[in-house]
Amino acid sequence: MTKEREIMNTKEVAEYLHLHPLTVHRYAREGKIPAFKIGTDWRFHKKYIEQWIRQKLTSEQRKKKDTI
Repeated sequence: MTKEREIMNTKEVAEYLHLHPLTVHRYAREGKIPAFKIGTDWRFHKKYIEQWIRQKLTSEQRKKKDTI
């Protein structure tokens, strides 16, 4: 059994979110996605990425309700 990593790198987050690694890097740099740097490398805590996704989904659902 493989243990899922709690801390992911840019490539892993890109695969998880089905985005290009450069897009993930740009989002991190712009503060659009929860991330932190170790030296020059971006790292992402999976728990905060999942919270970020839930927040995005919730805000999108609210926007749809407001337009109806």
